[in-house]
Amino acid sequence: MNPMQRKSLQMVDHVAAYRDRLMSAAEAVGLVASGAKVAMALGAGAPPAILQALAERARSGGGLHDVRLYYMLSTAVAARTVLAADLNDILRPVSIFHSGVERALDAERLKAQAPAVDFIPAAFQHVPRLLCEHVGVDTLIATVSPMDADGWFSLGTNADYAHAVTRSGAKLILEVNRHMPFVRGECLVHVSQVAALVEHDAPLLELPQAERTETDDRIGAIIAGLIDDGACLQMGIGALPDAVCERLAGHRHLGIHTEMMTSGLARLVASGVVDNSRKRMHAGKTIYTFALGDGFLYDFLRTSPDVEAHPVEYVNDPAVIARNDGVVSVNATVQIDLHGACNSEHIRGRQFSATGGQLDFVRGAYASKGGRSILACHSTAAGGKISRIVPVLEGPVTTPRTDTHIVVTEYGWADLKGKTLAERAHALIGLAHPDFREGLERDAVAAGVIGRR
Repeated sequence: MNPMQRKSLQMVDHVAAYRDRLMSAAEAVGLVASGAKVAMALGAGAPPAILQALAERARSGGGLHDVRLYYMLSTAVAARTVLAADLNDILRPVSIFHSGVERALDAERLKAQAPAVDFIPAAFQHVPRLLCEHVGVDTLIATVSPMDADGWFSLGTNADYAHAVTRSGAKLILEVNRHMPFVRGECLVHVSQVAALVEHDAPLLELPQAERTETDDRIGAIIAGLIDDGACLQMGIGALPDAVCERLAGHRHLGIHTEMMTSGLARLVASGVVDNSRKRMHAGKTIYTFALGDGFLYDFLRTSPDVEAHPVEYVNDPAVIARNDGVVSVNATVQIDLHGACNSEHIRGRQFSATGGQLDFVRGAYASKGGRSILACHSTAAGGKISRIVPVLEGPVTTPRTDTHIVVTEYGWADLKGKTLAERAHALIGLAHPDFREGLERDAVAAGVIGRR
């Protein structure tokens, strides 16, 4: 927004504008028309009162139909309201990143021999353009912080794609919640842009810490050993990144430029391990595009002036990521083939999660001076019955073999850059569980990737 636009907005009577737009949740969802294309904020940004009211309107038989909901990473709030199975014909879910909600819906649909939940494959950095240009969403429902003295709300935990939709001309239906932290950065919405405001104070959704295993801790220790003092971190979601964060307690001068701000990363800042002093971009600042975690994380965002939220098309742009030196990205995968290609989103023939920002950061980290992209997984799944190192992927390629850099399992790590196909195969077989190495070697020989010994 240019200075003239900001000056114009500052002349608005903010209190009067707020009062004019304030209404009940039922009144607010009355602004959603049949045929609407609605963007729903992800994770903690999903507005519970608005979702409940929209579900009640759909269930009332009031004539609402053919509403499409576009979103990533839905939660239990959405599951028991707008994504309830009996409403799927009226409020049609279109997922861009599956969670357990969509996996449960897919399981029900599979039993009924019905199609899976609609899914759009996309890299996270492209989702704003996808929603605004290709889909043409016309409505946003999201949670925001209380308004400041200048008439601005903060998207707080969720700049991600929500910010772009606020600038697209879409109808903004916002739930004002005092528990949503007022975070600075490129994540603000002015009251004059808003169609409806609903006041509803509810604790933000908390993400329970994933249960860690001895294998997670072993992998976490290996990864922490690959991270130098002064590195700039991106961490994914789950037990493995949590284990890495815990092992970084002895590091110094780390930085953060991450897609997801986690409780583990917040604790590294609070402990002084992260000071962002070595960053070339946003020096002294922790940068993220969405945040999801526990109460500690949300309190941290509320009270930390050196934290900023920015849109995902900026945070996840590999060219932006690479402007910091020593970027280390850490993400989990579910399957790696003997060429080094990774499937991080598809299990047993079904969409499990999505591409998300994995490839954005794989490429951005490697392009960073001295950067490292790390993809990690347990060597086995299903209680040791299935190898995660496989001859051929069973699902889509999330990270191509040309982009994979460092792979880690509990049996060690391998740098695949500069390695031939045969060298890659040998290195990856060495990271597999011992019970599967002989079979993988036979498969590699049969495929002509390596020779017989």
